[in-house]
Amino acid sequence: MTEKKLHPAAFVRVEADALLQLAERMEGRMRPDVERAIARVLESVKRNGRVIAVGLGKSGHIARKMVATLNSFGVAAQFLHAGEAAHGDIGMVHGGDTVLAFSYSGETEELLRLLETLKTRAAALIAICGCTNSTLAKTADVVLDVSVSQEACQMQLAPTASTTVMLALADALAIELSQRSGLRAEDFAVLHPGGRLGKRLQPIGGLMHAEERAPRVRADAPLAIVIHEMSEKRLGMTTVVDTGNKLLGVISDGDLRRLLEREGGNALQRTAGEIMHRTPCTMKENDLAASALEAMESKKITSLVVIDDKQKVLGVVHLHDLWEK
Repeated sequence: MTEKKLHPAAFVRVEADALLQLAERMEGRMRPDVERAIARVLESVKRNGRVIAVGLGKSGHIARKMVATLNSFGVAAQFLHAGEAAHGDIGMVHGGDTVLAFSYSGETEELLRLLETLKTRAAALIAICGCTNSTLAKTADVVLDVSVSQEACQMQLAPTASTTVMLALADALAIELSQRSGLRAEDFAVLHPGGRLGKRLQPIGGLMHAEERAPRVRADAPLAIVIHEMSEKRLGMTTVVDTGNKLLGVISDGDLRRLLEREGGNALQRTAGEIMHRTPCTMKENDLAASALEAMESKKITSLVVIDDKQKVLGVVHLHDLWEK
């Protein structure tokens, strides 16, 4: 008899249901276990210990992912391959470390061979498994249940829902640890100096066009000077300042186009002060790039002015500065 073929969305629903069941357990009977696990890890971190995540196969991949996430949050972590550990790598485990052992069955042979040594060397052993009566669970100091009622795989053979649940729990633990460790966006930026993510978490003071690179004209500047300044600085706008560099307004290339369409050649008789927008979007140099990007998107603008507490112009941030890789 041929099995009924299901739409891929049905497999996603199986995994989604498994995640909801995990969340319910974490809010219910698992809550004390989760708290104990987090407390053990935090105690290790306070004593300069590390999180050692050990696993094999699919569980090993999730252990690696958790290590990467923890390190990105500034929590010292290292992956231990269950197969290689028995050949000397277990020496990386020190007395102040907390071990997170990933195994759905809790009976992975390579992992079981390590349990006695791990219990002896580590400060704590936390099991992340789906069988709470397994050898691993009985040996561990804390057990986190990632059991699922069914896999998404119709043959119930390939780890699918179970690995999704295991990964979600690992992410939840890592995020909670980062929160309790007091991780700030500024700290995260320091740990991610490269790429778009790091840039969006930087203060805009380090990204702005400052000093001579920032376009600025006086309020009495004629339109010809305004056009020249905007063309030279290539930011699609210019600030308008007084003699003390205090911000009075801004003029965008859109403002110029609309003025020329409306007044034609007569527009050349206008001054910057007459055509400027008097309530421009501004930010401070310590504001994050992510906040600047959000402001630009909400106001549908491509640049904003960075000012100090006295309303003096420090620079200009353009949308391209925030999106460059």
